[in-house]
Amino acid sequence: MEGLVIEGQVAPKKSRFFSRVKRRLLKHIWLVRIGLIASAILGVYLFFSLLGFVFGKAGLTNYTEVISNFIFAPKAEVESVNGRTNILILGKGGQGHEASDLTDSIIFASVSHQSSGISLFSLPRDIWIPAIRAKINSAYYWGKQKEEGGGLILAKSTVEEIVGVPVHYGIVIDFSGFIKIVDVIGGIEVDVDRDFVDEKYPIPGRENDLCDSDPLFACRYETIKFEKGKQVMNGDMALKFVRSRNAEGEEGTDLARAARQQKILLAIRQKVMSPRVLLSPKKVLAIWKVARDSLETDITAPEAAILLRRALIARETLRSFVLDEELLTHPPVSPRYDNQYVFIPKDGNWDRVHDWVSQRFP
Repeated sequence: MEGLVIEGQVAPKKSRFFSRVKRRLLKHIWLVRIGLIASAILGVYLFFSLLGFVFGKAGLTNYTEVISNFIFAPKAEVESVNGRTNILILGKGGQGHEASDLTDSIIFASVSHQSSGISLFSLPRDIWIPAIRAKINSAYYWGKQKEEGGGLILAKSTVEEIVGVPVHYGIVIDFSGFIKIVDVIGGIEVDVDRDFVDEKYPIPGRENDLCDSDPLFACRYETIKFEKGKQVMNGDMALKFVRSRNAEGEEGTDLARAARQQKILLAIRQKVMSPRVLLSPKKVLAIWKVARDSLETDITAPEAAILLRRALIARETLRSFVLDEELLTHPPVSPRYDNQYVFIPKDGNWDRVHDWVSQRFP
């Protein structure tokens, strides 16, 4: 009988044919492996060549340094102390909004170069700062009045007093830039903790509208509503989510607002770090253009590449906190605080806050 005998049985010709093919493939498997490695190297080269072309079109002449820093993340090339780089992130109204230079979003971020972790701390905008006799959200405004670039300088030094460590870099983004970034990356997924309705969300440009003599000035506001659970938000919806401050119940507090701001920031980070965005030169270019036009920062592009790489490494080791009424208190409204509702440290100084922050570093 024709065929290969195996344990008393005869294998058909078809089996013998595939066996010969398999042996020949295995004999030359090293060629297959070399081909796969070469293809991977070529793919990486082509990707970064395309990325370099994109950055060159965007006017970034030192893109080779940027790409190198992103790959290797040399910590010696960014400012740091005790193995950490600290960044102040501010959100302001921008052109077309009342009090356009007040920074109602204030987040202090500490990036570890040792543990590859990141800690975010939200600071309430109503913290009273005796040195400027105003709330912390106006520090950027008053610094900007003094000199060019003074806004970031004063805001950073003010936050340093509260957190007890140096603030190396600062970022300011206005609302329009925020909306554009969220839309450019294709929206973000946000898990809303609680239902809430805000019937007095301010409409940009209507701040001084007399509303045909309406004593309640109802035309200045719109009603916004968010339902508990995961939902995809575009830029406009995400902005309303972080800015809302007149909801009934828990979500109407400044502290809840700070927590929502962190939630949006983390959602943006997660989307930007996704392969669909990070490996798309077109989206990277679009983000770069929005950032260039909408951000004020003292971080250079090569430094930003290193910090972005650190953020990518730390995607599973990121923690967020809100400086709240455990450490802060509301003094009675009085002329001492210009008759404003403010926060001050419970102990009369920031020492306890310094300890609280340092214990939560990555």
